[in-house]
Amino acid sequence: MSRDDKALLQRFEPILRYTKGEQFFPFDVERYVRKCSLWVHRPGVGAERLYDEGELSLEVLGNASAEPFGSVQYLKFIDPLNVAQLASYRLQTLSRERRAEAFHAGPGRLARVGYSSRVLDAIFSLTLLARGRVPGDTAAAAALSYEAMRQEEEKYPYYGRVVEQDGWTVLQYWFFYPFNNWRSGFFGLNDHEGDWEMLCVYLYENKAGDWQPEWLAYAGHEFEGNDQRRRWDDPEVELIGEHPVAYAGAGSHASYFQAGEYLADLEIPLLSPLVSLAKQLGRLWRRFLGEDFASNDIAEHLFRVPFVDFARGDGYSIGPNQEREWAEPQVISPEPSWVSGYRGLWGLWARDPVMGENAPGGPKYGRFGRVRKAWHDPLGWTGLNSQNPPQLAEEQARARIESLRKQSETVKRELVQKVRELRDLGLEAEAMQALAHMQSRYLDHQKKIRALSNEIDDMQAQLAEDEAMIGALSQHAEKLEQGKRGPSRAHLQRPQVPASSAGMRFSRVAETWAAASIGLAMIAFVAIVLFAPEYLLSGVFIMVAVVAVIEATFRRRLNRLINLLSGVLAFAASIVLVIEFFWTILILSRQLCPLGKPARTLELAINKKEAG
Repeated sequence: MSRDDKALLQRFEPILRYTKGEQFFPFDVERYVRKCSLWVHRPGVGAERLYDEGELSLEVLGNASAEPFGSVQYLKFIDPLNVAQLASYRLQTLSRERRAEAFHAGPGRLARVGYSSRVLDAIFSLTLLARGRVPGDTAAAAALSYEAMRQEEEKYPYYGRVVEQDGWTVLQYWFFYPFNNWRSGFFGLNDHEGDWEMLCVYLYENKAGDWQPEWLAYAGHEFEGNDQRRRWDDPEVELIGEHPVAYAGAGSHASYFQAGEYLADLEIPLLSPLVSLAKQLGRLWRRFLGEDFASNDIAEHLFRVPFVDFARGDGYSIGPNQEREWAEPQVISPEPSWVSGYRGLWGLWARDPVMGENAPGGPKYGRFGRVRKAWHDPLGWTGLNSQNPPQLAEEQARARIESLRKQSETVKRELVQKVRELRDLGLEAEAMQALAHMQSRYLDHQKKIRALSNEIDDMQAQLAEDEAMIGALSQHAEKLEQGKRGPSRAHLQRPQVPASSAGMRFSRVAETWAAASIGLAMIAFVAIVLFAPEYLLSGVFIMVAVVAVIEATFRRRLNRLINLLSGVLAFAASIVLVIEFFWTILILSRQLCPLGKPARTLELAINKKEAG
């Protein structure tokens, strides 16, 4: 079927819904680039301006020259405000916050997470003082500049790409934002200039020759895998006609399927060794103490910093028949030079060692200039490379059935030969039983019989498994022929869902405790060190116990805490008993064990101990 990429993109173009207080919306990259200067930072040389503001265009950007290893090319969108400009902006902000359309955070994010996460958050906040970051007034300058450009010409573009892969037709919708103010505007992880976001629609050509949408995938925070996609008929997917609805996180612009507040636990790269160690300990914990004690996976949460992504959808909506409409799509397939030629950053390089405050790369390239997986493998990016499009699934199922049947026939022929060989060996072994001079050959036959019997058992098991698979595939092919599909959510493992404060017994008190708990713990520790150092260990133990009980009470996990402590104490008591009564256990073992080799070794060890 002939394909009109622009018409196809417009047919399924999404509707984006934003949170009250959002300041940045999808913007024209050409106008953004004209407002930017282009820089390069070379190793041992420092930063150099290549093009001033007003000299740069998409064509110039696409022909950016190659640089030595270790160099970083980046755009610079804005300069921080001076004191007078910043004061004026703050007054405007305060005036806006009094109006109904202003953003209000609601329950604090730290009231929704555990104590260890709050400790880590305090450490993370301190790291912002030492590492490279975008200055706070840069967000204000970016907001003013963006608003001025939007008033000159208000339009909301997206950049569409259509790609064919393994029977699927993938529509990619790329959105560019001049600034990400998640940290300074919405208590999030980072601020950075430039922000590329994306969502995908996966189509196939049905029997009637029309395009049929089957899957959706929304990008957010560099996550990938099965949990990023939903099937078109999933109850979580909101549709207006053929237009999917996505909820954008305030400041972060990450996309979600449902309106709400999402608790994003984000890992700090500097703590990767501790994360690996925690995973090893978690595996040992599950092995020795059972799954119940590891249900709240410490390896996943202990070394992550919690942030709330506000995707409430109570602000502007952009899309077909909304208060704001999309501009005509800018198709980037085939790739224009500014997509394929520029591998630098789309905003300020803040020299942040953990990368969060550095601007991102473009739609095709990541921060390190490598091609994004979502670009070169949009199926693998969401785990869809294991799924056949429906128009090929039935054919593939029947082809696989035929392949398994041929494989089974081959195995059956081999099995007949193996059984005949086994019976010949059995007959010969039976004939040799009464002949003493053939003992050696008889024993050799027994080995061959055992080996061949095991091989036949494996072949019989394989035949049984193949028959079961043929039956399952036959039923599946019949369902596909009838247009039936499996469960829409079977692929999901840990889907993101809106966070809830329902777990808090007293939300106000819990929020106060969350805000004060770290400081109180530090004050208590200093007091013990200064006034009762002789009770340091017991004092710290009591302090930790009190904090744990209060924390578990607020989060309705007191029973779980008691069970956990009971398991830990039982495990520790077992170790103490083994150490304390080690030789008594050995003596009892000598009395109970028969005097085989292990028992004789044990007896020698005990005699040596008694002689000593």
